[in-house]
Amino acid sequence: MANNLHISYDLNSPGQDYEPLIAKIKTLGGWAKIHKSFWYVNSSLTPSQAVDALWPLMDKNDTLYVVDATNNVAAWQNLSDEVSSFIRDKWMK
Repeated sequence: MANNLHISYDLNSPGQDYEPLIAKIKTLGGWAKIHKSFWYVNSSLTPSQAVDALWPLMDKNDTLYVVDATNNVAAWQNLSDEVSSFIRDKWMK
């Protein structure tokens, strides 16, 4: 079954090359670019698997957030502790 993933990211260092990350996103499944750094991908991957696939192409100060709208789950990398805690505390409550 395919998952409806929403992928959002920020590349925070000036001059970063978005192309390797964009190319990788396009390999995850059927896709639509919604905004500059926000994508819809119809994929067999879970959010955690998508993060694992994308994070190696990003710098340690970048941020990545993936939501599976089909199964109502999310995964992320390098969000602030405050934001991470807020999401964990509020998700589905």
